[in-house]
Formats: sequence, structure tokens, C-alpha cells
Amino acid sequence: MTSAQIGLVAGMGMGLAAIVGGFPGFLLVAALGAIGLIVGKVVDGEVDLSSVNSRKGRDRS
Repeated sequence: MTSAQIGLVAGMGMGLAAIVGGFPGFLLVAALGAIGLIVGKVVDGEVDLSSVNSRKGRDRS
């Protein structure tokens, strides 16, 4: 599946959410889609979150 096809499916899903749930439903679908995208990129190894979780320079003892 190409990026254009994935974008088309995502856009259609968001449009359906906007019709069914109104603007709050659209925002919920968009937020959950963004979270899913980030989780997918982390699992695929495209995003490295180790720098976010490191404690270098933050000595809180």
C-alpha cells in the first residue's frame, strides 16, 4: 500500500468520524491516529525515545 493510499484511507476515516461524531469525534480520531503513528514509528525503530527518558544532567537526589 502506497503512502497516497494510506493517506486516502486515513482521510476517509477522519471524514466519517467528522460526520458521525461531529468535530469532537474528528479531534478524537486525529489524536488517536497521531498516537498510533508515533507508537508505530517507535516499534519500527524509526523514532528513538531513549533521549526523552534519560536522566543525564538531571540529578534530583
